[in-house]
Amino acid sequence: MRKRERENPCGVCGHYHKYEEGEVCSICGHRIPAASEKNSVRVSAFPSVILPEFLYLGSYDNASRSELLKTQGISRILNVRQTVPSCQNLYRNSFTYHCLPDDKTLPFDEAIQFLEQCEKDKARVLVHCMSGKNRSPAIVIAYLMKSKGWRLAQSYQWVKERRPSVELTEGVHQQLQEYEHKIYGSVDTGSSPLFGFPPPGPPSISFGFPKMNDSAPIPAFSSPAVTSLLAQAPPDISPTNFTFGAGQTQNSVLGSPFNANVPNPTGSDTQMDGS
Repeated sequence: MRKRERENPCGVCGHYHKYEEGEVCSICGHRIPAASEKNSVRVSAFPSVILPEFLYLGSYDNASRSELLKTQGISRILNVRQTVPSCQNLYRNSFTYHCLPDDKTLPFDEAIQFLEQCEKDKARVLVHCMSGKNRSPAIVIAYLMKSKGWRLAQSYQWVKERRPSVELTEGVHQQLQEYEHKIYGSVDTGSSPLFGFPPPGPPSISFGFPKMNDSAPIPAFSSPAVTSLLAQAPPDISPTNFTFGAGQTQNSVLGSPFNANVPNPTGSDTQMDGS
């Protein structure tokens, strides 16, 4: 009898495939998450408990561990990224799945309706996407706003404390703000720094003055209409009649001490030259 190529099955899905080398299981599609899907936060095999004995949040890797899910009593799974080829429903015979359309706009109402039915049936449910950091946390946050009556900031903080790897994108955060406005009729814009996004600034009012970022007008030093202080005086103006910084003046101005003839003590009328 030929010996199996691999003696021990995969510890996650129970099938025989080289999961350490990244090989995808040909039966269920299980694989080890790539390095780009992991972050500095320790990745747990168990999903994050959002509401004890009811609501759990995780990644595709968490959803692929059927035995661990069964030990926690989870019987239903909400798949937010079902259309992604590597994020399929693995155990249809063991769990009840509900898949959301993979659109840019998250269907919060459809997801909340499914979660409310799970709560009514007292069934434990796992909400997951591929990494469990963006889309599936947004679904859980929207559910907390609708069911608990919490605002967006409080719901986000509740989820973030129980799953530190949550990293909402700006587009998903904007959708949550729109859903908050739909529920409460207003948006708490002061909570934007909590998500790492800058709050919307006030409208710019300049009153006609240039803004700080506007470039200041450059002085027209080379303009022919502006007379330079260093320009030489025209040759037809004698030094005795030239006054720096002003035009020509009349010599007959009365009362000017500079135009008065000072008597010569020698009696001669010889004037000093202009040199």
